[in-house]
Amino acid sequence: MGSPDGGVSLSFFAAAHVIGLHGGTCGFEVALPEKEDTAGAAAAFTVDLLVYPLDTLKTRIQSPEYKRLFTDATTQAVNKRALFRGLYQGVGSVIIATLPSCIKAALEKANPHLSGGQLLLPQPLIHSASSSVAELVSCAILTPAEVIKQNAQMVDSTNGDKTNATVQTLRKFRSNPLALWRGYTALAGRNLPFTALQFPIFERLKESIKRHRDDKGIRTNTLLESGLITAASAGTAGSFAAVVTTPVDVVKTRIMLGAGDGPANEPKPSSEPKKAADGIVDAMGKSAQAGKEGLKNAAQSVTKPAPRKGSIAIAKEIIREQGVKGLFRGGALRAVWTMIGSGLYLGVYEAGRIQLAKRHGQKLEEKDIL
Repeated sequence: MGSPDGGVSLSFFAAAHVIGLHGGTCGFEVALPEKEDTAGAAAAFTVDLLVYPLDTLKTRIQSPEYKRLFTDATTQAVNKRALFRGLYQGVGSVIIATLPSCIKAALEKANPHLSGGQLLLPQPLIHSASSSVAELVSCAILTPAEVIKQNAQMVDSTNGDKTNATVQTLRKFRSNPLALWRGYTALAGRNLPFTALQFPIFERLKESIKRHRDDKGIRTNTLLESGLITAASAGTAGSFAAVVTTPVDVVKTRIMLGAGDGPANEPKPSSEPKKAADGIVDAMGKSAQAGKEGLKNAAQSVTKPAPRKGSIAIAKEIIREQGVKGLFRGGALRAVWTMIGSGLYLGVYEAGRIQLAKRHGQKLEEKDIL
């Protein structure tokens, strides 16, 4: 559920380790026990695989190459065959993205306590600080996986190259592996407000629905009811947060798709001069005189590469080309897959959590059921 492009459920699972999913002033009180880590990780990974095609479609829709690659130049109609081809390209990076899910649990365990078991700092402050720091750390790990994934999703599988899309993408970064971290700021700038919006709304909705059912006298306190309430609350909250943070996500996508662009990936001209009717021309087909005139500019372009556009510049460019609505491209897809992912994640998570508890001979109390 958490950060939609970094994994629909992975960020939600990671954040849950820090802020918990039970009671408290804001619903943030108890961290998930260690026995639930496996269930949560398995659920997150399963859900991300299921909703991955929607992520690929979102990346392609937000790409600046969308019209050129996925629409007919004559009719401007969407080329559905091209758009829906290879929806699982780059899915291998999802495995890499699973790693940060354990980071936030470690930070929660590092929370200093006084001798009497009392927290040294206020619980809400600890949760907010540890969650924010952990999000920044996890984004540092997620960024390369996101860059690889989104560039692989844009690989043209019709160019005759049978090489895996992820392998083709990795080739682009061989000369500059540090480019894999481009977009880190944008990723963190999307995930932090997403989590800050999602969890308070999620907890408020969940408690409101439970209170409403209690008032109506229709509360059953079963695992099924609790799971449905939690899934509906999480899906609604996640969808809202996904739409609100879509502009940052669009900018992030543009930055990451351009991460592999550079002189190393430009086609190199032939070193042999070509003959022309009026004399010798250079490797680019220009006359020798024209080549001399452009030598100075060419040298300057090599020694002073064009600076990369920042987030603000990219946002302004999108607004200029497509209007404000351009910043919300793919927002509907993000909302839909966040809602689906949230429900699926919590369902698989609950089933796995209970199964693991039974395997270890542990009995769940009512307060342990969401």
